[in-house]
Amino acid sequence: MSVTTEAQASEGSLESPVAQLIERSVRLGSDPTVTNYAGGNTSAKGSSIDPATGRPIDLLWVKGSGGDLGTLTEAGLAVLRLDRLRALVDVYPGVEREDQMVAAFDYCLHGRGGAAPSIDTAMHGLMEAAHVDHLHPDAGIALATAADGEDLARRIFGERVAWVPWRRPGFQLGLDIAAVAREHPHAIGVILGGHGITAWGDTSEQCEANSMEIIRTAERYIAKHGTPEPLGAVIPGYEPLPEDRRRARAAALMPILRGLLSTDRPQVGAYTDADVVLDFVAREAHPRLAALGTSCPDHFLRTKIRPLVLDLPRSAPIEQVTERLRELHSAYRDDYLAYYQRHADAATPPMRGADPAIVLVPGVGMFSFGANRQTARVAGEFYVNAINVMRGAEAVSTYSPIPEAEKFRIEYWALEEAKLARMPKAKPLATRIAFVTGGGSGIGKAIAQRLAAEGACVVVADIDEGSALEVAREIGGSDVAIGVQADVTDEAQVVAALQATVLAFGGVDLVVNNAGLSISKPLLETSLGDWDVQHDVMARGSFLVSREAVRIMVDQDLGGDIVYIASKNALFAGPNNIAYGAAKADQSHQVRLLAAELGQYGIRVNGINPDGVVRGSGIFAKGWGADRARVYGVPEDKLGEFYAQRTLLKKEVLPEHVAAAVFALVGGDLSQTTGLHIPVDAGVAAAFLR
Repeated sequence: MSVTTEAQASEGSLESPVAQLIERSVRLGSDPTVTNYAGGNTSAKGSSIDPATGRPIDLLWVKGSGGDLGTLTEAGLAVLRLDRLRALVDVYPGVEREDQMVAAFDYCLHGRGGAAPSIDTAMHGLMEAAHVDHLHPDAGIALATAADGEDLARRIFGERVAWVPWRRPGFQLGLDIAAVAREHPHAIGVILGGHGITAWGDTSEQCEANSMEIIRTAERYIAKHGTPEPLGAVIPGYEPLPEDRRRARAAALMPILRGLLSTDRPQVGAYTDADVVLDFVAREAHPRLAALGTSCPDHFLRTKIRPLVLDLPRSAPIEQVTERLRELHSAYRDDYLAYYQRHADAATPPMRGADPAIVLVPGVGMFSFGANRQTARVAGEFYVNAINVMRGAEAVSTYSPIPEAEKFRIEYWALEEAKLARMPKAKPLATRIAFVTGGGSGIGKAIAQRLAAEGACVVVADIDEGSALEVAREIGGSDVAIGVQADVTDEAQVVAALQATVLAFGGVDLVVNNAGLSISKPLLETSLGDWDVQHDVMARGSFLVSREAVRIMVDQDLGGDIVYIASKNALFAGPNNIAYGAAKADQSHQVRLLAAELGQYGIRVNGINPDGVVRGSGIFAKGWGADRARVYGVPEDKLGEFYAQRTLLKKEVLPEHVAAAVFALVGGDLSQTTGLHIPVDAGVAAAFLR
């Protein structure tokens, strides 16, 4: 092993093993052909000074449990003393009790902090090489899952890459790979049967080069020697629909699927119509291959043992497709229960849920589901990797994944259960999908931000697309929030915005009708245009958004919430306010009407009556503030103070206060409340509900 000096190992040094490891890891993890999200692990060994003794000490830095190579930082590394880690060989109790060794890694840690050591730590620490990569490349797994993978590896790589038969990750696999490296001194790595690859080198550059040599050599071999159509011919009627038609059908099916796949627990969805998916579900081999399931542990832990596959052509009527999906879902749950019962014993953790994570629909694409958008998206990405693996294995051999019993041992591994138990507690609105109109500024922006902070996936809808996109960017990435352009007075735009919501997150659970504007004029100065535009945005717009959202909620059969941001003016006869006050009164009564109608579906409808929200308000900034200031005879910059002084609490109302009221309605504590209006006005006696 090449030992790095203490000076080289100092923090921030460009020559330090830590810096080299992170740079290499990020490069490898950023290439989806090399490894998948949170898949694989890398390591480096080096020397540092032990603060307790002042003497040099050999250390191992290795990617910790649950981390992602592409975004790895120093905090994501576990740091262990090599002498103590290697001494574990002497107390190793054997493969039947190898899981106990993971707890022993904690006694090998150097210093405090860092990530928890992963199950693959032994694979890295027991190797003599200074740098080790364990990766899950599609081409490598294709060879690893080929029926004659060992012969193929020998034919392709000769003595340069060895074969290690399938073994569940753990201490024994680390011993096996270390033994292979000793017995094959000229080898640069191994193919792990059913799993992936491991490569090594004396330097970080050599290790990375060896990893890439294995991957690219496998890719070239499959490309040169593989059959041209390994998945068979296209099934007539299973070809991809034209893009607009398949996305429309996806939007129609997604809420139904989300409802079905939330039988055990609520789920968020993701959809892809990537070419590789559309081609797979069109080919003759897809039913056989999908039934075999995935092989790499990282794949099936996220995609479950196998997907649900619709067995109807693209031309089937939507009603027939829906009924067939219900039948297939019921059968899938029965099959999964039987799978669990075949392999479970007294020590097996309870069944986690029998719903599929992946649904394949010919002509349309793939739907994936999980506890949040990232989990759902990543599950889909992993199944794309699995498709590539199947295609590669079938091109040069026959796809032969690890046995079902081995998959079960990993899916219900006590160590996997412990990892799940370490997950942070879900936020109150986790798995809920919110659609906020007028979300690009003011009250709507504050509501969108609060709902996202409480765990919801948020769609920021606004007539100003730029504002919607900017608010979504401020909230976070597309796994958390997206922005869409929507003029709520336009039926087609409302339908398109909610379709985008469904395709992004799987459905909609929580609608906030917040879009609005106001024009302050007395009756004789109020034009028909003034009247129409306010009723179009607030009365008609709320109606259109509620109607289209309820269509989705009913298909999901998961209940839902609709919240109207009405106004104190729905109750209070303010001066020079005929059009705005009447439109707000319309919204207020929509709350009552819809609460009475939609309760049968578990959909709750409630309202918020704000008043005097000046600071941060888009409405007040667009002329309403100046108009109201003239009506009340105060300077515009003092309008907020004026409103505060006329309240019972003498407090100014801010957008954040309205957002807090929305969360109070939808956060779970008021789950039996519908048809309610909550004043958020610091106390205006004239607007008390009667």
